Amino acid sequence: MPVVLDPAATPEAIEARSFAIIDAELPEPRPFAGPLWEVARRCIHALGDTDILRDLRLDGAALERGVAALHAGRALFTDTRMAAAGLPARRMDRLGVAVTPLMELSGVAAQARAWGVTRAAAGIRMIADRLAGAIVVIGNAPTALLALLEALQGRPPETGPALIVGMPVGFVNAAQSKELLAQSAWPHFTLLGRKGGSAAAAACVNALAELALRP
Repeated sequence: MPVVLDPAATPEAIEARSFAIIDAELPEPRPFAGPLWEVARRCIHALGDTDILRDLRLDGAALERGVAALHAGRALFTDTRMAAAGLPARRMDRLGVAVTPLMELSGVAAQARAWGVTRAAAGIRMIADRLAGAIVVIGNAPTALLALLEALQGRPPETGPALIVGMPVGFVNAAQSKELLAQSAWPHFTLLGRKGGSAAAAACVNALAELALRP
């Protein structure tokens, strides 16, 4: 049987064609519309999986807070270097946003050994006093998301992040950590269940950045 190739060849054409395919395979009515659909569509694109739509949890107020934080050039922390690599400088630099992977914090490995936790969880503890108004992006480590929720327990809203993108992937506490996030009052995007990953988490932020950069 012959293989028919799509003629899209440039990055821009491939992205546009991908979005058109997603729109066609997931016709309206959809659970998300407008800017929230742009976030959902980028997340679906990053994973190549339309089935995740039913497990995505996106909120309009969280979107507004995330876009405002990007506009204001607030700090952005990622649990992994991979998630940070998914946030290109062509977007982040234009917004004045500094991206800090927790794995690059000075002394994080030593603190993790001292506390008996993962480096991602140790990194969250180390930035606990820098969370106000920040965006925290967790795409790999459930331990980081659990540590974040623990650090935020009992805090007033103004001392917490503007947005938590919590999409850790895996079999050990990934689903549980995201369920706890979904039950929390903190502004968040998440993908329930075991699926997720750095690419999906970064895709959410890239969608927000595109919104923030629009005239």
